[in-house]
Amino acid sequence: MKFVVAGAGAIGGYVGAKMAHAGMDVTLFARGPHCRAMQEQGVRVQSAEGDFEARPHVTDTLESIGPADVVFLGVKAHGLPELAPKLRALLAPETAVVSMQNGIPWWYFSGEERLEKVDPGGVIASSIEPARIIGSIVYLSTEIVASGVIRHGEGNRITLGEPDGARTERCHRISEALVEAGLRAPVTTHIRQEIWVKLLGNIAFNPISALTGATLAGIARDPEARELVRKMMEETEEVTRNLAIEMPITIDQRIAGAQKVGEHKTSMLQDLEAGRPLELDAIIGSVVELGERLGVDMPYTRAVYACTRLLEKQRRRTVAA
Repeated sequence: MKFVVAGAGAIGGYVGAKMAHAGMDVTLFARGPHCRAMQEQGVRVQSAEGDFEARPHVTDTLESIGPADVVFLGVKAHGLPELAPKLRALLAPETAVVSMQNGIPWWYFSGEERLEKVDPGGVIASSIEPARIIGSIVYLSTEIVASGVIRHGEGNRITLGEPDGARTERCHRISEALVEAGLRAPVTTHIRQEIWVKLLGNIAFNPISALTGATLAGIARDPEARELVRKMMEETEEVTRNLAIEMPITIDQRIAGAQKVGEHKTSMLQDLEAGRPLELDAIIGSVVELGERLGVDMPYTRAVYACTRLLEKQRRRTVAA
């Protein structure tokens, strides 16, 4: 199988490096100094599981890659509207596209139910046919510590699932490839439910960490911050109930799980410190938009969303000045 990672940042670069290290045919699409460093020196991975180097093919031009069997979308959700129309060069009739974004994915709803915060103008949906899509939930802690150098903290699971819950051969083949690369890759028939399990934590811990600079454990052990997390999770659970999603985990279990991860900076805090755009709309704005449609009052989530958006705006003004 021919694999392409479209967006080889911290997570995409790590997954691509693992696959290349296992001898698979994988091409990484990236840009800027990170791309050039990977082209010249390969991908260097620092991990408690063992450091390694890999030399996948790396390019900054999608047209040079050609059709692939599987395309992993490694860009952040806010980068997809720009990338999606350019993916046509990679798509053969049977090409599968694996979404790896946090938050509610663009394919979760369709037609009139499309979320504007996730897919403004329907650009992504019009570029990637629904039949190509495989959902995934990524449980990896990675960061780019230097151009071409990725540090892997903890986690090695990528859960895969068809949006309609079907069991398919293509899902199992992709799972087998990821397992061969040294990752855990279970296939679920409940991908929509599992999206909300991860989002239940992200919607609270990510923006609070960006606002405060605190780690997961730091937020969880602070009584007042922990209570804010709980209120936001309760509001999110009300949204899931309106969607007939049965959560397999309690709020207490979700908070305890985050605390167990320890002194880990969320991806949103990492993005803030690195000067990258924040995944605000996919993780928080989309749920607020959905709450409005469903008539769910979300005062705590709205307040945190507003404060984090203002933080992002202020940072942009400072950079521009």
